[in-house]
Amino acid sequence: QVQLVESGGGLVQAGGSLRLSCAVSGRTFRNYVMGWFRQAPGKEREFVAAISRSVATYYTDSVKGRFTISGDNAKNTVYLQMNSLKPEDTAVYYCAANSGYALYERRLYDYWGQGTQVTVSS
Repeated sequence: QVQLVESGGGLVQAGGSLRLSCAVSGRTFRNYVMGWFRQAPGKEREFVAAISRSVATYYTDSVKGRFTISGDNAKNTVYLQMNSLKPEDTAVYYCAANSGYALYERRLYDYWGQGTQVTVSS
């Protein structure tokens, strides 16, 4: 069983930065595809970024060049560095782990954290 705990959300002004953390317990995160998703009010949960077992990274177009996903083996933690934040980035952000190979499809992820709120003011 894998447990995921997100932290690092908060309120930030447009143009600011936040770093989200996803602490993984139960197994090393390198055994999984790790993803970040977000869900804004009234919208479906959407893919944001993922990092594969080979450390390849993938991003949705709207965050390319602004967000960076990374992992720390020693801390067994996955991060999402978010720069140049925009009001449209406001959402609850979720960390997820996929024991398969899918990257973008949220229904194929096996484990989820509880989410952390990110609010970007204009």
